[in-house]
Amino acid sequence: MRALPQALYTAQVVRELDRLAIEQCGIPGLTLMTRAGEGVFRELRRRWPRARRIAVVCGVGNNGGDGFVVARLAYAAGMSVTVAVLGDAAHLKGDAQLAYAAMTAAGLTAAVFSAEFLRRADVVVDALFGIGLDREPRGIYLEAITAINNNTVPVIAVDIPSGLHTDTGAVLGAAVRARVTVSFIGLKQGLFTGQGPGYCGEIVFDDLAVPSDIYNRLAPTALLTADDELAARLPCRDRGAHKGRHGHVLIVGGDVGMAGAARMAAQAAARVGAGLVSIATHPHHAAFCAAVQPEIMCHAVADGHDLRPLLQRASVVAVGPGLGSTAWGKGLFDTVLDSGLPLVVDADALNLLAQDATRRKNWVLTPHPGEAARLMKMSVAEIQSDRFAAVRALVARYDGVVVLKGAGSLIAGTAGPVAVCAAGNPGMATGGMGDLLTGVIAGLIAQGLSLLEAARLGVHLHARAGDAAARDGERGMLATDLLPELRYWVNPGLWSG
Repeated sequence: MRALPQALYTAQVVRELDRLAIEQCGIPGLTLMTRAGEGVFRELRRRWPRARRIAVVCGVGNNGGDGFVVARLAYAAGMSVTVAVLGDAAHLKGDAQLAYAAMTAAGLTAAVFSAEFLRRADVVVDALFGIGLDREPRGIYLEAITAINNNTVPVIAVDIPSGLHTDTGAVLGAAVRARVTVSFIGLKQGLFTGQGPGYCGEIVFDDLAVPSDIYNRLAPTALLTADDELAARLPCRDRGAHKGRHGHVLIVGGDVGMAGAARMAAQAAARVGAGLVSIATHPHHAAFCAAVQPEIMCHAVADGHDLRPLLQRASVVAVGPGLGSTAWGKGLFDTVLDSGLPLVVDADALNLLAQDATRRKNWVLTPHPGEAARLMKMSVAEIQSDRFAAVRALVARYDGVVVLKGAGSLIAGTAGPVAVCAAGNPGMATGGMGDLLTGVIAGLIAQGLSLLEAARLGVHLHARAGDAAARDGERGMLATDLLPELRYWVNPGLWSG
C-alpha cells in the first residue's frame, strides 16, 4: 500500500470538505469531478497498462459522473469502452449531467447492462454508488453488484466500493469487491475496518488538488496508525540504560492446559523491550515455562495470596492469557483488580469482567468482537455492524483505553479520534496472536508510554510484525513467527530513514 494520509473522515465531513473546496476555494464542482475521473483513469492505466477494453458501470449520482469522465478519457485514449447507466439517465442533474453530456458529445452512448457486458472487459470501473448510500441495494443495482462479483475481471472502485457503508465499513446487503479503490478529498473511515478492507483491495488516495488549508478547518473523525509514530516514540536507548529503567511486566494467566498463552504474552513483552518479565501461573506447569524461556521469571501461584508479593514488584500487569474461568483464575483476577496497577486485560479476564462490570481509568481492554459482544451484552453482528460506535461504547462503559481487535483494529480512549490500524493480514487469524498483542502493549507501558500510546503503537507494531512474518505465506503462519519481527520493528533505527 502506498503511503496514505492519517486523517479519516465520515461521509458528512467529506461532504463538508467538498463544499468548502467549491464555495470557499472557488473550485467548480465539475472540475473536482473531472479530476476524480482523471485520477481513476490514471490509476487504471498504471495498474493495468495492457488493458484495452473497459466497462464502466455508473449510477445517476455524482459517483456516476466520475465514471462518465473515466469513460470519456478511456475512449479518447483509443480504448474500447462500454458504459452502462443503472437508473434513468433523465434523472441526472448538476455536474453529473454535464459529465454525461461531455461523454456523449465525445461519441459514447450508454449500453444496457448485462453480465456479458462485463465478461468482455479487461477492467471494470465501479461508479455505481458513492458515499451517500445508507440502505441495501435492490433490483437492478443488486443484480449489477452480484454480476460484478461473479465476474473474474478486476475492478477499480470510484471513491468507495458500491454497497459499502462509508462510516462503518459494513456491507449493506451486497457490495462490490474491488481490486483497487481510489478515494477522493478525504479518506473514508469505513474503508479500513470491519468488512471494508476485504472489499476495497488496495486503497489509493487523491486529494484532487484541494488546497491543504481546508483540512485545518475540520477535525478528522479517526486516524490511521503509522510507522512514523513508532520512530518518534521509540528512540534509541542511551548508553547508560539498565533493566530497571525499562519496567517490569507481570503476566497473570496460564491455567492447567493453557500455559502457552501466558508464555507467548511474556515473550512478546520481552521482545519489545521490557526490562524484566515475570509470569504468575498455575503450579502445575510453572517449571515448564521457565525451561522454555529462561529469561522470563516464572512463579507458581496457587491463589491470590501467592500473587500479592509479585504485584508489589511489577510496574504493569497483563491478565487473561490462558487464565480460564475456574475459581483459580477468578481469584487471581480479583487480586489483580485490587492492586491499583496499570493493567492490560485480555481473553478470559475479559469474560470475567463481562460477568461483573466495573470501571477503571488505568487499564487497556483488548477484546475481539466476541468478547466485545459479551462485555456489551450485544451480539457479534451488532458489534461488527458499527465498530466505531462499539469501541466508543466500550470506553463509555468501562473507561480507560479499548482495543477492538479484528480487520482494521480500532483503538479508543476517553478523548480524541479513534485510531485505526490498516496493517496486518488474514494469516494473523490464528491462536495466540491476541496473547502476543497483550504482551506487546504491556511491554510498551512498562517502558513509559501512556496507555493510549502503548495501545496505538502496540497494535501497529504487532500488525507490522505480522505482515513481515507473512513474507513466507499467510496460511500456516504461527503466532510465535512474529517474535523476531517484533524485535525488528521495535527498533526503528534499523528501518526508518
